[in-house]
Amino acid sequence: MQSLDPHKIEGVPESNVSRDLFEGLLISDVEGHPSPGVAEKWENKDFKVWTFHLRENAKWSDGTPVTAHDFVYSWQRLADPNTASPYASYLQYGHIANIDDIIAGKKPATDLGVKALDDQTFEVTLSEPVPYFYKLLVHPSVSPVPKSAVEKFGDKWTQPANIVTNGAYKLKNWVVNERIVLERNPQYWDNAKTVINQVTYLPISSEVTDVNRYRSGEIDMTYNNMPIELFQKLKKEIPNEVRVDPYLCTYYYEINNQKAPFNDVRVRTALKLALDRDIIVSKVKNQGDLPAYSYTPPYTDGAKLVEPEWFKWSQQKRNEEAKKLLAEAGFTADKPLTFDLLYNTSDLHKKLAIAVASIWKKNLGVNVNLENQEWKTFLDTRHQGTFDVARAGWCADYNEPTSFLNTMLSDSSNNTAHYKSPAFDKLIADTLKVADDTQRSELYAKAEQQLDKDSAIVPVYYYVNARLVKPWVGGYTGKDPLDNIYVKNLYIIKH
Repeated sequence: MQSLDPHKIEGVPESNVSRDLFEGLLISDVEGHPSPGVAEKWENKDFKVWTFHLRENAKWSDGTPVTAHDFVYSWQRLADPNTASPYASYLQYGHIANIDDIIAGKKPATDLGVKALDDQTFEVTLSEPVPYFYKLLVHPSVSPVPKSAVEKFGDKWTQPANIVTNGAYKLKNWVVNERIVLERNPQYWDNAKTVINQVTYLPISSEVTDVNRYRSGEIDMTYNNMPIELFQKLKKEIPNEVRVDPYLCTYYYEINNQKAPFNDVRVRTALKLALDRDIIVSKVKNQGDLPAYSYTPPYTDGAKLVEPEWFKWSQQKRNEEAKKLLAEAGFTADKPLTFDLLYNTSDLHKKLAIAVASIWKKNLGVNVNLENQEWKTFLDTRHQGTFDVARAGWCADYNEPTSFLNTMLSDSSNNTAHYKSPAFDKLIADTLKVADDTQRSELYAKAEQQLDKDSAIVPVYYYVNARLVKPWVGGYTGKDPLDNIYVKNLYIIKH
């Protein structure tokens, strides 16, 4: 776990815990549609000025009311360069007034386009109309944080003795690298509908261990990465407990676009072409994932992507083209391209890295050294740009193509591929200048074509969401393509 501070996190594991502890203006319903959270209703004027009406019974776990001032403080804190949030750019994706200047240090965070009209009314002003703005508000980074605790305890505010939360649960116990225990928050506005009194999150980096502990009865629900070697066996033995659902996520290899020789588009394109996705998807993983040609999954709301020409070629033709490009870039059998492939600790990522290294060796003659780091270090390395190629995955924060595309903007705090393209940036900026969804979709398609032309990343597959769920866990539908699970929606059937 990077942190329990909603402004310090960027990974899926952290977000899963954060959703139970902190509630933003909106939350997801069980099918993934944005629905009322702390805000019971909202309206907008020309998609540019958004007004949120907060529930009068929304409270912090210490009994104090959650007010519009809490959101003003929290969003300003997220924007403040001193917070150094990996998700500061999320407010740029929402185009909140003055955010670019605040992140650049030209204006104070207090100039952010947010204000409390009164305790119950929160107003957000955008620099341009964003029709899908409300969809962004389900993400943990825009949850409120408790000003009094943050100011009193500094970095230690998330410790069990200090933390104050406003979600359905509060923190009972946190043993680093062992367990996080949450208990029901009686002050939560909708507590009457919560059923489960206590939830324990176990940080398990091995998918095999996850399954073993599930099968021994210690775990009711696994994480959504299933071990390659056990998946088919589990489908035979406990078919009713294996859940496979659509997921808005892309698995890819992130190339450090700023570092030689990867600053040469020919090298990046060669790696993209020579990766045999069919082997990865059907032979190595074999869980129903789909070979990827883009960063944005084609089934994202509002995406109308165009398959690139190379995706229609045979693997043999792709390999021939890749070898040619690599030779042009100065790499040959006598002088092969050699680089490090970084991945975070996990059976799955290790197996895929081994397979990919051998595919690249066979198809392209390149030498790949595998390098493994623990999650927190791995994220730091990618931000610092001290890597060659890294395993990466991006899961949508909201169901709209910009949830992927915005992370590739030159100034995005999520851009760990260190990709910079004025042409790409302009295409994304232009999406907000058109009022028509069809025109917006065309611009998204062009932006994906620009990423493809630059071979900014090596897309591998679009994930499925595969996990084990005990038959006595009620309320889990698997229908949310963002996989936003809230424990408050689950219950345990007597067994």
